This record gives sequence, structure tokens and C-alpha cells, in this order.
Amino acid sequence: MLNYNPLHCLPSSEELPDSDDTAVDNELQNLIPGLLKTTLALVWCDRWDWFFGVDMGIYSHPDKPAIVPDGFLSLGVKRFIDEDLRLSYVLWEEKKQPILALEVVSQIYREEYSTKKEFYAKELGILYYVVYSPLRRKKTPLEVYHLVDGEYILMSGNPVWLPEIGLGIGRERGIYQGIVREWLYWYDEEGQKLLTPEERIREAEERTAFEEQRRVEAEQQVKMLIERLNALGVDPESLL
Repeated sequence: MLNYNPLHCLPSSEELPDSDDTAVDNELQNLIPGLLKTTLALVWCDRWDWFFGVDMGIYSHPDKPAIVPDGFLSLGVKRFIDEDLRLSYVLWEEKKQPILALEVVSQIYREEYSTKKEFYAKELGILYYVVYSPLRRKKTPLEVYHLVDGEYILMSGNPVWLPEIGLGIGRERGIYQGIVREWLYWYDEEGQKLLTPEERIREAEERTAFEEQRRVEAEQQVKMLIERLNALGVDPESLL
């Protein structure tokens, strides 16, 4: 008898469309998840069990089109850093549901609070759903939902701690790519924001500049001391 494996009949990621035909109409929809991804790449540089997708299709069924979150995080999957990068996220290949999905709302709502939210909960079972609407005024721009018994429950706080991920997510003003505005960041358990790569570079440059200033000031003090000793007729070399 032949052994039949239904997975062998399913299309692979190479055979599925790997681009979204819907145009991204808001630059933040790339920048915000991109910032979260680059920060993770720095903080989790020694971990090989995670993937953060930006504007990448998630396939849940071979006969259904992909859903494309602005960003999503998966844990317990292989991290690739060579040339063979993911074309899309295919659930029957990965065998791991994403643990977090992120949607950044543009000027026109695209079902982030309705259809997409329902799909992430009912079809994909994604544990955390994050919606950021920067133009929202009457309600909080950032909402983080936790999946409980098949329904999303709104969580409170800023940042919001996500224990299964071991990080918090929140919003505050900062600088990214020279743009000063409110961004989404990762936080530790004490609520301290994790530094982005740009912030780490800036901090290192400031520390180097400070150390250089201290070196110059020390040299100036030594020079002044030598001049005073010479004025008193004391040979500085004799004091060594």
C-alpha cells in the first residue's frame, strides 16, 4: 500500500503569489513594522527561533488568498539569514501560527477593526492583535487585543506587556530615520523602552564624543600644571 501524505499535494511557498496587489497608501505602514523588526534583530540577534514579517502574505489554506498584515511575529520557527529568505508565510510549511499581528490604519479604514480582526481570531488564532491608528483622536490610537476563548479582549496600559513574547509594546514620541513623531516600540518588563539601532548608534557616538572631550580637558589640565611648575622653577621631570 502506498503511503499518502496530503502535505505533498499542497503548493509550496515558491508556487504561491508572494506580492500583495493592494497598494500601500501610507508610508507608516512600512516604517512602523520595519522599526519593530530592526529592533528585534538587534535585541534577539542570538536567537534563531523567530520571524517578523513586514507586508508579507500569510497563507492559511491553498484555496484561499493570502492575508497580508502590515507586520506579524512568529516564535518557534527557523530564522533565515542566508539567501534563501521567505517568499511568504505558509502555515502548512511553517507549522506555527503567528503569535502577533499588527495593522497600521491608513486614512481609510480597511476593515482593521472588523473583518481582519475576526479573521485573525477565528481563522488564524493569533494570540495578540495590535491595531495602531495614528490619526485617531477620540479613542486611544494603539489597541492591543488578547485572544481569550476565541474572542479578542482589549488590554489596557501603555506599554502593554505580552508575557508569551517576553516583551511589551507601546507608543511614544521619538526619532526614526530622522522623522520626529510618535512610533511603536518594544519594552522590557520594567516598562523601559528598548533602544533602536539608531538610538544605540547615537548613544555610542555621544559617549565617544564625551570621552574625547574628557581626554582633551585632561591634556589641557596637565599642560597648565606643567606651565605653572616651570614658572616656579620646578622641572616637571624631577617629580616623576
